[in-house]
Amino acid sequence: MIIKHAKVFRENGGFENGDISISGTFFAEASEDNEVFDARGCYAIPGLIDLHMHGCVGYDFSDADTDVNGLQAMVRYQAAHGVTALCPTLLTLPEAQLEAACKRVSICEDPEGAAVVGIYLEGPFLSPNKCGAQNPDYIQLPDIEMVCRLQREANGLLKLLAIAPEVDGALELIKALSSEVGCSVAHTEAGYDTAKQAFGQGARQVTHLYNAMPPLHHRDPGVIGAAMDSTHCRVELITDNVHSHPSAVRAAFRMFGDDRIILISDSISATGLADGSYNLGGLAVEVRGNRSTLAESSTIAGSVTNLMDCVKTAVTEMEISLVSAVKCASVNPAKALGIYDQRGSIEAGKVADVVLLNEALSIRAVFLRGKRIV
Repeated sequence: MIIKHAKVFRENGGFENGDISISGTFFAEASEDNEVFDARGCYAIPGLIDLHMHGCVGYDFSDADTDVNGLQAMVRYQAAHGVTALCPTLLTLPEAQLEAACKRVSICEDPEGAAVVGIYLEGPFLSPNKCGAQNPDYIQLPDIEMVCRLQREANGLLKLLAIAPEVDGALELIKALSSEVGCSVAHTEAGYDTAKQAFGQGARQVTHLYNAMPPLHHRDPGVIGAAMDSTHCRVELITDNVHSHPSAVRAAFRMFGDDRIILISDSISATGLADGSYNLGGLAVEVRGNRSTLAESSTIAGSVTNLMDCVKTAVTEMEISLVSAVKCASVNPAKALGIYDQRGSIEAGKVADVVLLNEALSIRAVFLRGKRIV
């Protein structure tokens, strides 16, 4: 397969006119096949990687009743929308339910669906005062043995752990896990000094920047300021036009640059469905338009926007360049998950996941592991 005449995304600074060769399931220097796809007028971007998403099309990776059909429905929906790899994110739940979810997700594989490249635990080691849409009944103190047990059930696929660094035992757990699981500061009341200490102990990410944490203040810069000053730290950003104002998104790009921002969806089971009432980890949720909130309050409860639409919103409504948005939704998550040698850019030897967008940034075609699925 040769994709010809595309405007091909290059990590080092923009798009360039060129062709893309695919051999089997990988990008190649040249293709021996004669099949040609004319991508004239299209942007060719790497398949997106969503490292923080909970579910879609009526299913959630955390739910005990999500069976093989539900897993298949989720990964196929994601692939059809240009998200070719993902890191299912599990909610704050009892350990037994997390163990079952880790085991279930670790064997999720579908030839027509997005690849599962990691598991993300959003809790349960969070601040009860900043739980957001996480169920406060299941928040607990850090327990490294619990993480080890979950990692065994996940067959080593556990890549990220969201944690509030101010709770008892958090800093010790962050240090102990630093070589195996990436800790992300999240759902926290931590001030600058505590957050900076967490980054010094090995935390390397911030979960959904701005949300469920103290705001940036000129005398108390908090987690946001500590992350900015910790140059190894990447920050997640939800650009659905609900979680953060466009001006705040632009400010984040100025603070962190497009090398350190990871665009995420934080999507829940209602993504891809109509307005209505849904469930999130045992909590009732109401969805109206692109806003999802807890039924008993106005607290935002995840998003109902897939990552490709977040990329489009960042470009068309928030003044973020297409190059930066794509980089933050493909290159950076691949690096954060330690899989950039396999995915995240259009280079010979990497998995041939590529999305073709027209000038309006709508999907014209999706190639998943070398095969066109859209």
